[in-house]
Amino acid sequence: YKRLRYTPASWTVELHTVEVYVGTDGLRQDEFLRGDRPKDLLRNSIVTPSLEAAILNGKYVNSIPLYRMEQEFQRNGVYISRQNMANWTILCAERYLKPVYDRLKEEFFRYHVTQADETPVEVINDGRSAGSTSYMWVHRSGEYYKDRPVVLYEYQKTRHHKHPEEFYKGFKGILVTDGLAQYHLLEDHLEGLTNANCWAHARRDFSDAIKAIKDPELAKRSTAYQALVRIAAIYKLDESLKELTPRQRLKERQKHVKPLVEEYFAWVKDVLDSQLPKGATASGLHYSINQEKYLRVFLNDGEIPIDNSASERAIRTFCIGKKNWVIIDSVKGAEASAIIYSISETAKLNSLSTYNYFNHLLTELPKLIDREGNVSNAKALESLLPWAEELPDICRKPRR
Repeated sequence: YKRLRYTPASWTVELHTVEVYVGTDGLRQDEFLRGDRPKDLLRNSIVTPSLEAAILNGKYVNSIPLYRMEQEFQRNGVYISRQNMANWTILCAERYLKPVYDRLKEEFFRYHVTQADETPVEVINDGRSAGSTSYMWVHRSGEYYKDRPVVLYEYQKTRHHKHPEEFYKGFKGILVTDGLAQYHLLEDHLEGLTNANCWAHARRDFSDAIKAIKDPELAKRSTAYQALVRIAAIYKLDESLKELTPRQRLKERQKHVKPLVEEYFAWVKDVLDSQLPKGATASGLHYSINQEKYLRVFLNDGEIPIDNSASERAIRTFCIGKKNWVIIDSVKGAEASAIIYSISETAKLNSLSTYNYFNHLLTELPKLIDREGNVSNAKALESLLPWAEELPDICRKPRR
């Protein structure tokens, strides 16, 4: 029979020596010869790839604030300040992980369908008054692309449309989002970009309206309930098409899903013509009408998901972490966080063990990248990407 034993984290102090020799005769008399020092992760620092990988995995995957890691390390007799951990993390993100992020961004724009979302975050020491709201934007490859999925985070001080406009400059394809007006402006400003909307947002107000009705029988007779029934029918049918090819999915959507969508919008318009709903129900009906153009886009392309839930899942880890560490101390910290979250979320989508992948990256990247951030071997960088066949087996998430 089997039993499962747990071994707590262990710590090892590595003592490195560099031999120095002195010539004693001949041409090298009194000449000092020193061996080349192996390239450290950070010069004159105790941090190693395995230690930094543990810090990254703790904060950016498991949402543990640095002060809690500091306390846990101290309980094990290891004294590393949270400030040191923050500095190491920013330096490693800027020096080593940024080239990986840039390469992921190149891969991202190969896709025809992308998805985006954003969430507020407070960043202090950003040159603005205390309490100013910043935003972390998330962009991911379309949900149906299972080969080489990519997630990219991007920090910006505001929610202005110029930020996604700059990010998607040159992109030709579909962008799936919620109904935020900033996204709709992209269609006018960026030739070749089409905005598609999220049906999960179309049902949200109706769901809130139902929750507010305490009587179950009264709820079932409500306009909000009727809307949810219709949207659920659209979802159920589209869900059954998930395993089809994009071409097959498009054909089935046109044949079976489109009539349900047509009926839904006809019903919404009829309700608005015949009565004056209030509250969340009215908001839901008007949202559907205002966003109708964008809610219909998925019917015309089999690669477009019906909603933007995949983006919300991609940003969920950040939102959980935000509840624990509350604020980010600096713009550099926010930018480093965007890089690291991008790599960790992309690694998860590619079925990698995040700790082992970070450890592998931080072991290999110092060999490829100089202090100015230049990549000396582009081919070797390719072998470190989350889908690379050359990754060691330990980086791959064990199958259940």
